[in-house]
Amino acid sequence: MAEIIAIRHVAFEDLGSFEDVLERRGFTVTYLDAARDPIARLVRDRDPELLVVLGGPIGAYEDDLYPVLGVEKTLIRERVSSGRPVLGICLGAQLIAAALGSRVYPGPVKEIGWAPVTLSAAGAGSALAELTGPMLHWHGDTFDLPAGATHLASTPDCRNQAFAIGAHVLGLQFHPEVRGEAIESWLIGHAAEIGITPGVSVENLRADTGRYAPALGDRSQRFLDRWLDSWPSGSGSPADLRLASG
Repeated sequence: MAEIIAIRHVAFEDLGSFEDVLERRGFTVTYLDAARDPIARLVRDRDPELLVVLGGPIGAYEDDLYPVLGVEKTLIRERVSSGRPVLGICLGAQLIAAALGSRVYPGPVKEIGWAPVTLSAAGAGSALAELTGPMLHWHGDTFDLPAGATHLASTPDCRNQAFAIGAHVLGLQFHPEVRGEAIESWLIGHAAEIGITPGVSVENLRADTGRYAPALGDRSQRFLDRWLDSWPSGSGSPADLRLASG
């Protein structure tokens, strides 16, 4: 059975609704804790079908404070250079950009809350076309696009919200995977950041999540199914691994 490995930085930022899609398609999902697990050895030894690098409240450029970030960037470079699939979400997208030589740096404002993304022409023709409506944003940093990347989405305060490199590498600055019922863990886990960010409150985040998250689940699952199906077939890709009933 093909395996998906997800590198997790904080327990509550997980695969969310994406996990349902992966399990339905017959994948085994394994989480590795970036702070505790020997991620380099495990990823190299197990060579998962897809490596997902999830979000977290640290900067992709803070290797001196968090040495595991350098390990993750090395793994990403190895995967990309060998044509192996990588999906990065928020910090994960920033780490892909940094691993491939692009600058990651503080953005003009913190984006915390629900807002739609605007798709580029390439984005509108991609799996991201499924992601209509507001998405959850939770980041202060941004990044320059890696060389050879295709720009897919933006917001007024953050031009680079999504990018692709070929069919197998995708970076998403926003959080389409989040489940509405998970928001209480986010509100507690990010309480300090909420408290110091002007215009952001627990009450508004909770209310907007109740308003927008129910519709996001179906859209996000359609998005992930479509992205997996877009991979070239014939080499053990997810498009070859659909359940017979699918």
